[in-house]
Amino acid sequence: MPFEFQGKHVTVAGLGVSGVPAAKVLHGLGARVTVVNDGADERARAQAAELEALGITVRLGDGDTLPDGTELIVTAPGWKPTKPLFTAAGQAGVPVWGDVELAWRLRRPDSAPWLAVTGTNGKTTTVQMLASILKAAGLRTAAVGNIGVSLLDAVTGDEQYDVLAVELSSYQLHWAPSLRAHSAAVLNLAPDHLDWHGSMEAYAADKGRIYEGNRVACVYNVADKATEDLVREADVEEGCRAIGFTLGSPAPSQLGVVDGILVDRAFVEDRHKNAQELAEVSDVNPPAPHNVANALAAAALARAFGVPAAAVRDGLRAFTPDAHRIAHVADVDGVAYVDDSKATNTHATEASLAAYESIVWIAGGLAKGATFDELVAGAAKRLRGAVLIGADRTLIREALARHAPEVPVVDLDRTDTGAMLQAVQEAQRLARPGDTVLLAPACASMDMFTNYNKRGDAFAQAVRELGA
Repeated sequence: MPFEFQGKHVTVAGLGVSGVPAAKVLHGLGARVTVVNDGADERARAQAAELEALGITVRLGDGDTLPDGTELIVTAPGWKPTKPLFTAAGQAGVPVWGDVELAWRLRRPDSAPWLAVTGTNGKTTTVQMLASILKAAGLRTAAVGNIGVSLLDAVTGDEQYDVLAVELSSYQLHWAPSLRAHSAAVLNLAPDHLDWHGSMEAYAADKGRIYEGNRVACVYNVADKATEDLVREADVEEGCRAIGFTLGSPAPSQLGVVDGILVDRAFVEDRHKNAQELAEVSDVNPPAPHNVANALAAAALARAFGVPAAAVRDGLRAFTPDAHRIAHVADVDGVAYVDDSKATNTHATEASLAAYESIVWIAGGLAKGATFDELVAGAAKRLRGAVLIGADRTLIREALARHAPEVPVVDLDRTDTGAMLQAVQEAQRLARPGDTVLLAPACASMDMFTNYNKRGDAFAQAVRELGA
């Protein structure tokens, strides 16, 4: 093991879903572990008590001070690189890893290779599709990383895997300098989390880390040149190939769509002349354009691992998307109500709006520094009306006034959770038979709801009350 943990003083930065398992694993490896955490609420105190019972030191309400003698920091992915703790670590020459880096370092020699996915949007769905395809091929696998099984559990537990489908955020990649995947995909790049990364360039660079050292395939989005640029800049192993995916007809070394069929012109003999049918667009659930792109990316990674074409079809057919991702809630009086609460940024919302012809759009929340002019200008012809909620709704209203002045707008001046019922009622008033009322907020939810799941649940409950 390159880093010997026995007797080393390791500081774990942050409790929660990554910090607590990391602290336990490091303690089990013989490290002297100190956990620091900014907050000291009831949940943090309960987690601290659990760790202290094992002999782990926990410091609540003090996440900025570097504990004396620290030789390594393992941080929760969301902690900003600008925190004083990391500044002090840099000055002291103390390395900083994330939970993904720790998991990578703890792999056994016979550990399963990683098929890794990142991107501004679509990561979770793509990784779940990939895991479904791998399982259809008879492989022992799990969806891990930002979802599903903990990466640390996957690499240190007793269960044996043939391959892992790994979702990685830009935060996780920032803190994972040693990661070297079998193959990886960047689905798309759009401004997001710029308050954390500092710039679009830094955000893209962290996403691009996923390609470093790839052995077999770097999968990119033909429609998003920035993803291909990241492949060109990556330092990969000899023989690693650039594989594109497109919603159009694929060129050699690409996967794409021809006459409603997902086809592979990358992992076939004589790819300049031949193509392999993988599945039908109708096998993708739901078959919205951006979700078909997710399916193609998943298929590319699976094919890079040697999965047969039939398993791609069977895996896509078996896949069921998570809630709040273009989820059809109900039809009421000829109007479809669709919950895409997971569309928390403009890029995701652009894809969601493109999936429907005539829309009453429910939007708003915390903008996270986003602007909405390009989004609104692109969707203006599809909008029957808009209902705006949340703290930063004025930004969307102003963009609508500039680029879609003919679209009727209802501005709900409230941020309580009950606003969703009124929003749905106003949307029903604006909608006509054949329309889609679409919750695709383009914003984060925390001004009104605990998370996007709660926001989507409130929307679904409001729709049910319409139909009652």
